[in-house]
Amino acid sequence: MAEFKVLGGILEELAAEGVRVWLDGLCRDRLASGRLDRLVRDGRAAGVASDPALCARAVAESPAYHEQLDQLAHRGVGTEEAVRALTTYDARWACDVLMPVFESGTGVDGRVCIETDPRLARRTAATVAEARALSWAVNRPNLLVKIPATTEGLCAMSQCLAEGIGVNASPVFSVERYGAVLDAYFEGLERALDAGVELATVGSVVSFFLGPVDTAVDASLDELGAGAVKELCGEAALANARLAYRLYEERLGSERWRALAAAGARPQRLLWTATQVGNPAHRDTRYVEGLVVWGTVSAMTEATQEALADHGELRGDTVTGEHTAARGVMDALERLGISFAKVTRELEEQALRASFAAWERLSGAVEDALRRPHGAPDRVTRPEPGPPLI
Repeated sequence: MAEFKVLGGILEELAAEGVRVWLDGLCRDRLASGRLDRLVRDGRAAGVASDPALCARAVAESPAYHEQLDQLAHRGVGTEEAVRALTTYDARWACDVLMPVFESGTGVDGRVCIETDPRLARRTAATVAEARALSWAVNRPNLLVKIPATTEGLCAMSQCLAEGIGVNASPVFSVERYGAVLDAYFEGLERALDAGVELATVGSVVSFFLGPVDTAVDASLDELGAGAVKELCGEAALANARLAYRLYEERLGSERWRALAAAGARPQRLLWTATQVGNPAHRDTRYVEGLVVWGTVSAMTEATQEALADHGELRGDTVTGEHTAARGVMDALERLGISFAKVTRELEEQALRASFAAWERLSGAVEDALRRPHGAPDRVTRPEPGPPLI
């Protein structure tokens, strides 16, 4: 792993512009080594999101999970229950690491996102039941449960919010889908208010994806083969995100939102994610630099953070007032025959399939580990008092 580097000034600049940095990826190694704690203390992680694919690799390759897996195996625990035990343990530990951030601010940062089983994405009642179980198992106020932003998932999201369960709506690729997420958020808060839930305690973010959008649109532009389309390469993701922020501003100006805000509700923040740039011809920091605007979150891998420290350049707010130009980019794509609605529908399906595959890999790794005793490993160092292993 690369030597730890304090980013210092550029993260302070981002914070001054209202952008908070969350870490993309959570696993036991980052917890047990104390690295997450260092990242939090140095301002490099005001929040963190779990990643089943990363967890699957760690379960297969790292000794950090051996002790808990052995205990689960001795109890005869099944694979699905074991997956939940491992992931909720990691989330609970991460919540404790980030609790000072959560408590020192207004309760919007210091959040930890945990995945629901993506195989439930098309089943509203099952997703709600899973979210309740995860919230109960982790039992920390700074937890957000990640719920797929499918039609069924949006119904589940409203129900969870109505019960006071914080939600991360993910993945979102289009402004249209984002509008539906906002509707679900408002509905959930209104139901929570009617139920007597304190709205200020209900947190939520929307994971708005970037990199895959440009990858898909640029592939369509390459097929056209016209020199004039070069100007549009690498522009779709930023334009799409800027239009989403414009919609966010419009909805926060509505009477419906003002009534919720008066009751203590907080805005559902846009979380820019998949901020790794796939095209080497473009700056690897462009998704961070191009989406600097108040009240947002930028989820980054450590590699993206290092690139930002090395050659990142901030130019102040790069979103407000850019919606007209952004609309021009989207209109130009449509004139070329590229249906952005079709692109985003395909991306949503691809994202769901990728989530299914990652979850299957995690389940497979846990199943293999339960069958294979690890003996008596070195005990994992946990904060005291730490959460129970099982």
